[in-house]
Amino acid sequence: MDKQIFAALELADYEVKLLVGEFFNTRFNIIKVERVAVAGIQQLELVDADAMARAIRKAADNASRMIGARIERVLLCIPSRDMVRKSLKVTVPVSSFDRRVTVMDIRAAVHNAMQTKIEKGLALISAVCVRYTCNGIATRRMPLGELCDELTVDVDLLCANQKIAFDYVSCVEKAGLKVLDISLDSFAIAKEAALFEQTMDQNLILIRLERQTTTLALLSRGKLASCEVLDHGMDQWSRALAEKYELPDREAIRLVKYNTRLNQKRPPQTPVYIWSKGGKSYTLSEKELSDAVREPLGKWLSEVEMTCRPILQASATRVVISGEGGEIQEIAEAVSEFLKVDARVYYPETLGVRDSSLTACLGLFYAYKDQMDLQQDSQMSIDPDQFEKAVSVGTMKKEKNSIDDSITKRLRELLFEAKQK
Repeated sequence: MDKQIFAALELADYEVKLLVGEFFNTRFNIIKVERVAVAGIQQLELVDADAMARAIRKAADNASRMIGARIERVLLCIPSRDMVRKSLKVTVPVSSFDRRVTVMDIRAAVHNAMQTKIEKGLALISAVCVRYTCNGIATRRMPLGELCDELTVDVDLLCANQKIAFDYVSCVEKAGLKVLDISLDSFAIAKEAALFEQTMDQNLILIRLERQTTTLALLSRGKLASCEVLDHGMDQWSRALAEKYELPDREAIRLVKYNTRLNQKRPPQTPVYIWSKGGKSYTLSEKELSDAVREPLGKWLSEVEMTCRPILQASATRVVISGEGGEIQEIAEAVSEFLKVDARVYYPETLGVRDSSLTACLGLFYAYKDQMDLQQDSQMSIDPDQFEKAVSVGTMKKEKNSIDDSITKRLRELLFEAKQK
């Protein structure tokens, strides 16, 4: 039996997201989802570490209470701000006595690659093995057991903004948790959505639309090639709506996400929201909602198109949309029509997390799972013995209650039969 339990954490600009998941044999299940509202991040930078640490602690405590084991370590999502990819080709001798490739040889190649000097202001987030060459044959799978004298590994060093990465890690540690591993949000999304496998013959642009920012990631030939972060997100659409009709920000965001249809040429006058203020009642129609967001939407689309133009003109390109903005109706149709490319929204298929805004957090599990073979000390997020004990106690209580229920039911039936006689 192979049971591994991890907790994945993402610090968003409006909430903390914590997922607890379990790899059980060959299956993956989500055990718990915790979301705690907090405004501690602005434009991906940490501005209120204390508030964010309290929110992280609250999410961890809530999840720990539910699963019956204390969460001690987390996988952490790091924004792709200032992302830089360094591609290296590292050759190492096969060290085993029988000249067969082992995990130790791949570890040695990754270790050598990680000795590369990183520019000031950047931090190394992860080292990704993208290709292995053994006896002149290239493969994307680890060639364990292959007979050869030397192994060549293509390693991508993924780097990002040093200050942001260090601040995020420090905040998690301030909340009393340890960081098990870190991964770029764009890389995690690509792992969850299996996007790398779709880029061998064409480019793919991943658009992560959040409230304050939009992250554009280029995936090409099975690699995360580059990332660009735009300081323009869906909050500009909701702000335009809130200012025009004097609505609370919370309601404006909800209306944009769930009531706006972006690709309608002639939106109807159907009422979508009714509220009262100062003793008067007001009604917002679908047309008024569409008109309010049309200008900021147009600016966002233009900025995305201008940033992606060289890629779109170079070769065939597809677009995948993720993030909280993926919940907006017809967002894919609007992007497809403006950019003149095929576009779709990615929704996770895992039960309990079928929400586009959880894609990055969910992808952390798969990003770490792929690296576990190269980890010399593979730990879990909780104490496995404590979890097993909690599960066993819970199962015993459930069985006892089931027995009690059946006995009570039987006694009730006997008494009812005696009374009738």
